[in-house]
Amino acid sequence: MKLPLRPHQLVLRLATGASILNSGLNKRGADEDTAMGLHGMAVGTYPFLDKIDPVTFTRLLCAGEIALGTALLVPLVPNRLAGAGLSAFAAGLLGMYLRTPGMHEPGSLAPTADGVPLSKDLWLLGAGLSLVLEGCDRD
Repeated sequence: MKLPLRPHQLVLRLATGASILNSGLNKRGADEDTAMGLHGMAVGTYPFLDKIDPVTFTRLLCAGEIALGTALLVPLVPNRLAGAGLSAFAAGLLGMYLRTPGMHEPGSLAPTADGVPLSKDLWLLGAGLSLVLEGCDRD
């Protein structure tokens, strides 16, 4: 019987999936102040999100993270699909890093102390792209 994933893919998907699923689960039942903070940070980078109510935005973010984390953890979801979702999610997070003042040194991509938590999302993008590219290789 052929496994749908190779061991190194499973490790990559477990690590990223568990982290994202946990993040989504932690947002369940977020209070209004938390929702306003999350929404405010997102709107600062993506102004079109201002049209969405902060509580609704947080619920959608929560649901999206739970769905993505679950897709990464379920080995039946193809690498390309899980990787594409992870890549899109990470690209959105990296947009916040690049567009939010004070997250990186002026004239550089090097993170400031405040930017380190967002700069690590580059690893998520690398993991997602690796899954996409390896999924293409197996066709």
